[in-house]
Order: sequence, then structure tokens, then C-alpha cells
Amino acid sequence: MIYKLYPYILKNNSFDKFHDECGIFGIFSPYKVDTFSLIQFGLFALQHRGQEACGFSVLQDGFIISHKSEGLVLDFFRKISNSECYHGNAVIGHTRYSTEGGQSKKNIQPFFGEDSYGKSIISIVHNGNLVNAKNIRKKLESKGINFISEYSDSEVILRLIQKYLSESDNSLEKAIQKTTIDIKGAYSVIVLMDNKMAAFRDPNGIRPLCYGMLNESTYIFSSETCGIDSVGGFYVRDLLPGEIIIVDQKKSIQFSLITEKKNTKKRICSFEYIYFSRPDSLIENINVYEIREKSGEKLYEQHPVEADVVIGVPDSGVPASIGYSKASGIPFKPILVKNKYIGRSFIIPKQEMREKMVNLKLNPILDEIKGKRIVIIDDSIVRGTTSRRLVYILRKAGAKEIHFRSASPPIIGPCYLGVNTPSKKDLISYNHIDKKDIERILNVDSLEFLSMNNLIDILGSVHYCFGCFTGNYPVQKN
Repeated sequence: MIYKLYPYILKNNSFDKFHDECGIFGIFSPYKVDTFSLIQFGLFALQHRGQEACGFSVLQDGFIISHKSEGLVLDFFRKISNSECYHGNAVIGHTRYSTEGGQSKKNIQPFFGEDSYGKSIISIVHNGNLVNAKNIRKKLESKGINFISEYSDSEVILRLIQKYLSESDNSLEKAIQKTTIDIKGAYSVIVLMDNKMAAFRDPNGIRPLCYGMLNESTYIFSSETCGIDSVGGFYVRDLLPGEIIIVDQKKSIQFSLITEKKNTKKRICSFEYIYFSRPDSLIENINVYEIREKSGEKLYEQHPVEADVVIGVPDSGVPASIGYSKASGIPFKPILVKNKYIGRSFIIPKQEMREKMVNLKLNPILDEIKGKRIVIIDDSIVRGTTSRRLVYILRKAGAKEIHFRSASPPIIGPCYLGVNTPSKKDLISYNHIDKKDIERILNVDSLEFLSMNNLIDILGSVHYCFGCFTGNYPVQKN
């Protein structure tokens, strides 16, 4: 059966993971610092949140200078020969994985606005997705406001802030508050101006954003705490849902709330803990690694099975596998070896060569698999294509039994709040309600998903977005 399925797997080698839209990072100091190195470290720490492109804007002697390009962070910075030209007292940056706007260079962040003399006076980076951006853009364009991007909801935020700055005596706080009245969706944003920096988060807190300190006068904003750690800073706390923080040259810091939406409930994306965030990060002061390990423990309590070895799909399935091993007493072994140097994609025209791709990314240690009863754990099952490929590898290596465990509930809905996800028709759990059907498709001896009740129990509350598992979202699409 598995050999008949194998050609189908290779021909449909589409992505089988959710992808977060991006990571954002910023540093503001009243003094000149090595902003070039600091933004490089911060963006590299957030590389997992976006691999298509990156960019930064640096504040130097009152001027905002931007640099951005396609590619990975270190490749991007390696091509910059005049690094001293990017030393200043403030910088913001962005790593991109496109959801809205596509992969055009015009859509790479940061976006910046200029005055009538062509001088950049404001720049922003954004993580998330607006559900009403197209309507707002049409209204702004009808009023003569020009856009650079083909389509980017992030540029919509920038143009609104620019518009309201001119109507609010150049008050950044008022401009942000007015902007957030208009926009709807998920957004964590950092804004850079010639004398201040602001960070703000949507009233549901769907996308993460935290702040820390490099020293007593230098502030850091980052999608995750790993970004703060990367530059030697210390984490203070996460921004509250709907909070605005503004820092300026006078070493002062100002906190305020988007008062018009203050009654909105917190609903941070639960997938930040399941997959998106780095395991060494804190999200809402909760350790991501601990959540993933607990999910493995709960999986065994929920669905125990007799087996010889537990393995995790590198890298995101490993913490849950360790938790499963602890709870069950079944030894965990890292017997799937990942090629860390594989590129993002391959164009392989011939079927003969496509068949060799199955072992290009992951290779098993054969002696540890042959004749063994195996529990394999992944963070989630989206389309099912990756899971089928892994089962094929293990069957070919001689596994006696394969028991597949997902460290999240079945995914039945796409996300439009800052995550690049397949449509419903491509989600295996949406199309196959009966778990036995999915077992047959994956060719496994058993299949189990973490229950919603256990996920809520692990996270400690219901104040999260579970839209991809339930179909209920904190913000409704227009």
C-alpha cells in the first residue's frame, strides 16, 4: 500500500506547515550605538518567523535610512560592505514570510514615509494581518494618498499613521490611537520616527510583542524574548493587548491603551506555543518549551500505547516527544537525522530524481528502527503530506509498528490573522472527520491528536485564539 502511495506524495510536495508572517525587532537609545550589529543579531534570532526577505531602518543624525532585500538574514547582511553607515541611535527590522501582498520586492518591510523634500520621516514594521486593509486602501487612494507596495496591509497602517500625524499636531500617540480605530485584525507594530519609537499591539493581542532593556536607557522591542536575549538584553514584559509604548530621546517611556477597544478580550494565537515561537522564548511570560513538553505528557495520559521507542519530528516535535517519553517510560531517541543545510525549495523535473528527495531532508538511523514499535510525534498535521513521507521512511527502514501522535488538536480551519495556511479543502482533518480514514491515508497503526481540553489545560486558560481548531476567531473576516 505504501509503495503505491509514494508517487502521489512526491507529486504533491506542497508545504505542510503553518508559516507565521514575520518577526519584528527594534532598539532605541538616546546615544549612538552599533545598530548594524544589534539589528543583525535580533533579526537572526527571529529568522524562524520569516525566511523570504528581511530589512531594517536605522535612525542616524535625525535621518532614517532603510535597507532591505530578499533572502536570509546573514546572507543579506553579508552583502553590506559599508556597515559603519548604518550606525545610529535607533533601528527597526523585519523578517518576512508573506501572507498578504505576495513575494514582490515592493512588499518587503520596513515601509517608510517621506516628507515633501524626499526625506524619510517615519518607518514601520508589522507582524500580523488586517482583515479590512483593502477597503481602507481604496479610501486612502481616493483621497490622493499613494502606495508603494502592490498590496500590503502593513503599508496601510503606515499611511494611516502619516495621515493622522498631520491632523494631530504630530502627536504619534494620537495618530496610533486613531489608526487603531480604523484597522481590524491582528497587528504587532514598531514605529520609528526622527526622535522617538513606538510599539503597539492589537486589542486581542493575537500576535506576540515584548519589550526589554539593553541598559538603563536603551529599549528593545521584539516579537519574542529570544530576540532580546540575542543582543544581551533583559526581558521586562509583554506588551498588553491594545497597549502603546513610546520611548524618546529624553530617556522617557510612556504607556497608554487603545481606549476605544479596551473591553476586547485577550486572544493570543495558541500556535505560537505549538509551533511558531522558538522553544527558548517566553510568550506572555510562559515558557514555550515547557508547554511543548507538557503536550507530550498529556498525549500519553490521553492515549497510552506500548512501544519500544519514541521519536520526534525535528525540530518542533522533539520537546513533545521528550514529554511523552517521560510520562510513558518509553525511551526517547533522536533517530531521525535532519539535514540542516537543505535549501528552501528544489525544482526537480524528473520523477526519478524526485523519488530521491524523500531522504534528502530526513534520514533515519536504520538499526534503531528495524523491528521496533515506534511512536512518532509531530507538532501538528496540516495537509498530511509530510506525515505520509515520514511514515514511508520508517516503513522502508523496517519499523514493526508506527503510532503517530499530533501535539495539537485536528486543524479544521485556515487562519487569516497573520498566518499563511492552506484552504479548508487542503486540510486533511477538515476533509476526513473520521480519524480511521486519516490512519489509512498515513498508513499508521494508530493516530491520536491532543484534545482541545488538554490543550486548554496545558495553556492554563481559554484566553487564546483556537480558530484553526474550532473555526471560531476573535476577529471576523470581512
